Order: sequence, then structure tokens, then C-alpha cells
Amino acid sequence: MSRFDKHVFVCTNERPAGHLKGSCSACGGNEIKNKLKSLVKQANLKNSIRINSAGCLDACEYGAVIVIYPEETWYGKVGLNDVAEIFQSHLVEGEPVDRLLIPASELAAISTKSTAERFGDRHAGKKSSLPG
Repeated sequence: MSRFDKHVFVCTNERPAGHLKGSCSACGGNEIKNKLKSLVKQANLKNSIRINSAGCLDACEYGAVIVIYPEETWYGKVGLNDVAEIFQSHLVEGEPVDRLLIPASELAAISTKSTAERFGDRHAGKKSSLPG
């Protein structure tokens, strides 16, 4: 049995400005995590919902990214204005926020595509030393 009913990972990975993969931190990852933590605390749900920072989740083109377990629900393009809805709908009521879901087919494609395929032909001849 899990210690928490829901375990939420918010990508807060930071990359230099202009990096071809982007950065969830630059997309508000830290602020999103902090707002989720605040909502959990205000609702007195710290014993059932855990909010954690995550490093790169390899879905950079969808930043800011959130993954919720145990369902393994992936949210992308999350903004600070979406946090209260994700909290109430998904974490409290158990209903995912459909408009922010990253489709499973996209997640599968991300894991099999190269950096050039994911981020454009201008990078086709370049090798990245970064994972993912």
C-alpha cells in the first residue's frame, strides 16, 4: 500500500535561455509546484497527496509538465491559472482535466523520436549530449 493516495511530480528542470528543448522552470514549473503545495496544505490533505519537484520528464515540448501517480496521468502546457482546476478536479474529485492531458500516443512517440525529429530540422545535424 502506498503512503500517499496521489503523488504529483512537477517538472522544474532549468536550462539556459534559448535552449532548443526549452525549460519547464521557465514555463512556471516552480510556481506551479508551490501553488499545488499551498492548495494541498490549505485543504489539509498533506497526508494523502504529495507534491514533488522533478527533473526533466522528457516531454519538454509540453512544458510545464505534471505527472500524477498512481494513474500515471500526464499534463502538459500547464499554466499557473490551471493549477486550481487540476487540484480540485483531479486531486480532490478524481476527474482528470481533459484539455491539459498529453495523449498516450504522443508520450510513446516522444520516447522514440530523436532530438532533431522533436525540435526541428535546424538541429538535424547536431548531436546533443543531453539525455532524452
